[in-house]
Amino acid sequence: MSNHTPQYFEDFCSAAIHSIHDEGSLHSHSIPVYATSTFVFDSAEQGMNRFAGKEPGYIYSRFANPTTAAAEKLIASLEAFGLKNQDGQPLQLKALLHASGQGALATLCFSLLKAGDAVLTNTALYGGTHEFFSYLLAKAGIQTLFIDLTDNDAVALALKQHNTIKLIHIESPANPTMECTDIEAICKLAAPYGIKVSIDNTFATPYLQQPFAFGVDFVYHSATKFLNGHGTAIGGALVGRDIDLMQSTALKTFKLLGANSNPFDAFLLINGIKTLPLRMRQHSENARKVAEWLSKHPAVKKVNYNGLATHPHYALSKKQMRYPGAVMSFELKNGLEAGKRFINRLQMCTRAVSLGTVDTLISHPASMSHAIMQPEERLKAGVTDGLIRMSVGIEAVEDILKDLEQALAL
Repeated sequence: MSNHTPQYFEDFCSAAIHSIHDEGSLHSHSIPVYATSTFVFDSAEQGMNRFAGKEPGYIYSRFANPTTAAAEKLIASLEAFGLKNQDGQPLQLKALLHASGQGALATLCFSLLKAGDAVLTNTALYGGTHEFFSYLLAKAGIQTLFIDLTDNDAVALALKQHNTIKLIHIESPANPTMECTDIEAICKLAAPYGIKVSIDNTFATPYLQQPFAFGVDFVYHSATKFLNGHGTAIGGALVGRDIDLMQSTALKTFKLLGANSNPFDAFLLINGIKTLPLRMRQHSENARKVAEWLSKHPAVKKVNYNGLATHPHYALSKKQMRYPGAVMSFELKNGLEAGKRFINRLQMCTRAVSLGTVDTLISHPASMSHAIMQPEERLKAGVTDGLIRMSVGIEAVEDILKDLEQALAL
């Protein structure tokens, strides 16, 4: 992806810190935590006008809150950073901050889809997303078609054969195989059919990858992960380029689902984002060194990391991403028992699900994040019993490697 320059990095750092400010009368240096459920009207007429949408202002924190609104503006500004619209003007986006990534996914799907519609998505997918599509959408009469989205011919055929497809949902890089989908190619295939395209940008964040540059309609985040960066709060974000839709249908769905975030979690998210570019650059540098080391270790059968030249989507990753990111997976030669032994012997790296925190997190997808999937579905997604997922932190890389070395020792 373009803009690898030191100047871009410095400009993005400034944007992550200064894109928002307190809009209250006290001019707080940090965005305050507006811990209130409701807001006072100066008059009956003001309340009526706010409910009617004739006057801006806050009503009730399930609808909007100054702290959560600041986080929304910050995320939208970073996803749009440096991008232009068709008229050559700075790209404008709208974000909605949710209580979790799953909440953001629900708003996306129930804003766009109805019974009889279908979603086209990848076989390699986060377990929670897979279950949401397979269970909740199925109960609502919405079909999900799981195919290999990295195969453009297969995508073209699916679009030709299924006129019920209304949304293509991409996860790139995919969890946990690190497959990368050609975002621009998918958007071009979807355009003639009027199909919307969304992408889970959790692994990449807007610093490493800006999907709106390639034509997507929506970006989705589990803000719990790299955006927050410290594992202190759960959150999710839905960002859209259709401002009218985001402020109408999507906002109404968001309100009715009760999927809103809360002021304190939004406050933590804002402060985490201030160091996002610094963290992502270090995460990526550490991960590259760890992946190269693992690829040479005799106990390791395979390493899935899009920053390795051996990865099938290495070239595509370089086209779409500034750096390959922090997450990888690797398969141990002796399967499940070797994986359990490895995880139990870790001394510094953290045994935990989730990812994106400053410390290195290691988990076993088949028994943890993807345990809800049927074994045959996991294998189709590349999640074998011996697969280990690793979110490389920003510790001294020598310390990470020492821990891995002793844990893998025979």
